[in-house]
Order: sequence, then structure tokens, then C-alpha cells
Amino acid sequence: MKPICGIIPPVVTPLAAQDQLDEPGLERLIEHILAGGVHGLFILGTTGEGPDCSYAVRRAMIDRTCRQVDGRVPVLVGITDTSYAESVSLANYAAECGADAVVAAPPYYFSVGQPELQDYFLDLFDKMPLPVMLYNMPSCTKVNIGIDVLRRLLEHPNMAGFKDSSGQMVYFHLALRLFADYPEKSILVGPEELLAESTLMGGHGGVSGGANVFPKLYVNLYNAAREGNLSETRRLHELVIRVTDLYRVGRHTSSTIKGIKAALGCLGICSDIMLEPFRHFFAEDRKRVQAVLDELLPRMT
Repeated sequence: MKPICGIIPPVVTPLAAQDQLDEPGLERLIEHILAGGVHGLFILGTTGEGPDCSYAVRRAMIDRTCRQVDGRVPVLVGITDTSYAESVSLANYAAECGADAVVAAPPYYFSVGQPELQDYFLDLFDKMPLPVMLYNMPSCTKVNIGIDVLRRLLEHPNMAGFKDSSGQMVYFHLALRLFADYPEKSILVGPEELLAESTLMGGHGGVSGGANVFPKLYVNLYNAAREGNLSETRRLHELVIRVTDLYRVGRHTSSTIKGIKAALGCLGICSDIMLEPFRHFFAEDRKRVQAVLDELLPRMT
């Protein structure tokens, strides 16, 4: 496949109940995101509560998304799991459904050393029926993928690229330097606060949670930064930073996903139900989300 570049929103998983996909909401959400001109969709990632989803919901999410997208943009499927066998099984199912790539972060329960991490991913890459986007998410997995390990993994033909959600720009720049020798592979940034900077410095795009709500904003920012339009990049970056106020409505680390889901609920796109152990925002916090939307929506035209 071509290098995975641009804005690849980490799609939330709309729920009708704890173990039931909100299928009409998912359909509306996908069409809403695609209408913003995004370059792909990433399902079952952190924002999609992937590791908390039952395997039945994961498979339903893969099947419904691939059928609805129908090749319009690449679909990337998160397969991160504590079980190697389950990651392989889900990757095979994603391939059967027509997905374009899978995304894998380190196993997240037992602590793992760098040599073990390297061997794990090399074994996983060998078993994959699809290209793999490697995912660095140390806040959730307790391990940072070291630069030396990344250098070795880049040599594997089944590694399509790298998503870095460490939030550490020195690390990102060191990783970015490795990709000069692999023009067919891409490096994406996770935190949207760093989308402008990373793209201006040669990164290939972002996996931006706020693009669930305002997809066109993130596409426009990516395009402006790629073209070197600094004044427009600065203007759009300021809007993106305002969007991230949605993530600070609550008091806990789950507030990012809650804020995105609450915003989508306020817009009538999909349900804001969260998977256990989390709860959706209640009335007072939902009003604060609505206030942010009321300010932002007129500025999105």
C-alpha cells in the first residue's frame, strides 16, 4: 500500500450498551468524518477504547466500518492485546473484512524489556496478513519503544510506519530521522497539540482525536503545515488547541475520550456511552462541553 499519510482520526466506538455497538451512530460518525476530507480511519485504538471492547464488539466494529467505508479511504485496525494469539486472530479477521493495515502497541500488562519488545514485534510482523503501523503509547503500555529497537523494526518489510503518542518531541525528531531511509514508510504524531510542529518538521500527519468532531479543521491544518503556510498554520493550530479544552472538562485521564464522545453526543451524531470502568459526562460537565462547541462551531466555516 502507499505510505499512510495525512489525518487518520482515531474513531471512537459508539455504543448502544456495554456489549453492543451503536450501529446507526457509527454510520453517522463515519460519514461525518469522511465528509471532512480525512485520509484514513483508525478504529479500536486508545480513543476507540479498543482494549476494553469485547471481542464481539471489536469484530462488529471492524466489519461495519470496512463495509461502510468500502475502499473510500484506508481503514487501520488496532490489534493491541495482552495475548499474542488474539492479536494475530484479530488481524486475520481485519484482513478478511477488507481492512488496509493493522496497528499494534506493546502488550500492556507485564513489563517488557527492550530486547523482548523487539523480538515480540518481529514475531508479530511475520504473522501479519496486513502491513503494520507500530504504535508507541508509553502512558498506557508502561514501555517506550526505544530508538534502537525502532531502527531494527523499520528493516522489516511488513512495518508500514510508526505512530508516536509519547508527546516527547525530542524523541519524535530522533525517530523522524530514521525514516529518511524509508520513503515508503510514514511517521505520524498522536497528540494533536503537536500536529502543526511535527508536520512542519517533516512528519507525515496525525492521528488526532478531535478530528472525530471537527475533521475538516485538522485536514486544513495538516495541508497548511505541509505547504509551509505559517500564518494559516498558526491560526488553525490555535483552533486545535481550543478544541482540546474538551479534554479538560473532566478531572481524570479518561476525560479525553469522554470529551470527544460528549461532543459527538451533543451534535446528535452518536451515543456517548463509555465502556466500564468509565462513565459518560453527566449534565453539568455536558453543559461545559456544549459551551466549548457553541464557541467553536461558528469559527469552523
